[in-house]
Order: sequence, then structure tokens, then C-alpha cells
Amino acid sequence: MARTPLSWLAGRYTLGPRSVRAAAVTSVVAAIGIIMTGGVVRVTGSGLGCPDWPMCTDSTLAPTSEMGLHGAIEFSNRMLTGVLCVVVGWVIIAARLQRTPVPRVLRGGWAQFWIVVLNAVVGGVTVWLKLSPYIVAAHFLAAMLLLTAAAVTWDATLDDARGGPAGAAPSERARGLATALVAVTAVMVVVGTVTSGTGPHAGDSSDVPRIGLDWTTVTVVHGLLAAVVLVLAAVLFAALPRDASGAAARRRTAVFLLVVLAQGLIGVVQSLTGLPEAAVILHLLGAALVWVGALRVLLAARPARLLAPSGPEPVLPAPAVRAPEHSA
Repeated sequence: MARTPLSWLAGRYTLGPRSVRAAAVTSVVAAIGIIMTGGVVRVTGSGLGCPDWPMCTDSTLAPTSEMGLHGAIEFSNRMLTGVLCVVVGWVIIAARLQRTPVPRVLRGGWAQFWIVVLNAVVGGVTVWLKLSPYIVAAHFLAAMLLLTAAAVTWDATLDDARGGPAGAAPSERARGLATALVAVTAVMVVVGTVTSGTGPHAGDSSDVPRIGLDWTTVTVVHGLLAAVVLVLAAVLFAALPRDASGAAARRRTAVFLLVVLAQGLIGVVQSLTGLPEAAVILHLLGAALVWVGALRVLLAARPARLLAPSGPEPVLPAPAVRAPEHSA
């Protein structure tokens, strides 16, 4: 059977664990970056700066000078897909060239690759449908899906570096609270896309249709969900043991609480000040950090058997066989 290029490389070269950890954390940063640059496209009204896809126009790949700043912003955001592909490729290659394979990291790298492809296609559909707020929301959620895969992959590299999970919450109640925290955070993120779809930043102009819901009502629902997330995180923090078994989960939960509080403050400020562009971008950054934080809390609170590094199963020694006794 013919060998793949990665198999050929793996047979000749190896990389240290630091390389795959660096690649994984870079993929998290890149995933957050694509969320923020997508926000820049939206708040600057550059969503149709390139009016076609995958070409910028019917006859040109790149924007022309007549398209101005909007064309440059939209095209730059498209080019970041190439950067994401390079970063994700680095994750895949670094994971494949480890002396001790880490299958979870390799699977995470390939998952990121296919999500990048999915997000590019959804971005194209967004342009074709002239910034339909529903497709814009799907485009954002696809970017958050990429961030999910990147965060889980990064956590897997940290587990491998420690030789195992950082620690697991010992109680079913704590694990249930962590699961509920992620679930409500996910709902909050989805409702946040609806809030954006009813707001003023359509991505191009006021002529772009918006979601037919009352912005104030949706914003209040979004805020109430944030309050539920905050309460769940506080209850989880109190439920986690103070000894070494719950140290990692408590630390991550404490950081999560601080991020949610900061995100809530930004949300209140932007709502009271008419959604200024800078505040919207900061809120997108906060949304990404909140989601990563919730995932990391869950990963720290899951049972250790689900977090153990993948690898060959240990070979257990065969049981000793006693020789039959002979009577004299």
C-alpha cells in the first residue's frame, strides 16, 4: 500500500511535545481572530465589499481600487481562511510527527480542517444571499464550532504534557453542573446571534433585512441567560472540593466567572451607548473567551477515564500458574 506524505515524514522525522502544544494554542488564537475579524467586517459595513464568491467579482479574484476600503476589509477576511489552513495544517503535522502518537490531537486537527472548509462555504453562501441575518448567524456559529474543536484539541495537548488529566471533580453533582453550564452558555451564544440579527449592524447597509423580532426583548433574554450562566458557575465553584482533586476545575471556574462578569459589563455598556463599533468587537472577543472558558471548565470536571491520553493499552503480566501439588 502506498505511503502518504505524512507517513513518510513520520518515518524520518519527529517533533517534540512543545511543537504540538504551540500549534494547538496558535489554532485557538487564530479561531478567535477569525471571529473578531468577521465582526470588523460587519460593523464597518464591508460584508458585500466583495459582491461575489469565491471570486471578489465576476472577473477578478481580488477587489479593485474602485471598491475602496470595504472591498479591502472583506477580501482580507477571506484571506484569513488561508492562514487558518496553514495553522491547522501545522497542528496535523505536529501531531503526526510526535514520537509518542497522540490520536486525540490528530483527530482534533483534522476536525478543525473540515470545519474551516465548512465555514468558508457558509461564508460564500452569506455573500450569495446578500447577508441574510440567518446565514450570518450560521457563519458565526460555524466559527464558534471551529473554536470548540481548537479548544478541545489544545486541552488534549495539555493532558498529554501532564501525563494525564489535570484532575477531575469527584462528584456527579459537580459534573452535572459543568454540563449544564456549557449547555446554557451554548444557548446564550445562539441567542446572542439573534440579538445581532435584530440590531443595527447588518454588515452592509440599512437596506439589508433584519430578523423580525424586537431587539430590546431579545437583548433582555440574552442578559437573563448570562445571569443564569453566572449563577451556575458560582454554584459549581462552591460545589468543587478544595483539595487537589478539584483544584484544576476550581481554578478554571474562577477564571470563567471573571470573564463572564467582564463580558456582562461590556454588554451593558454597548446596549446603553447605542452599540458602538469598538464595544461590539470587544463583546465578540468576550463571547469567544466565555465559550472557551466554559469548555475548559467542563473538560476539567469530566471523569479522568474520559480524559486519559490515548495510546496503546498496557500489556498486563500473565497470571502466575501454580504447579499442581502431589501428595507423598
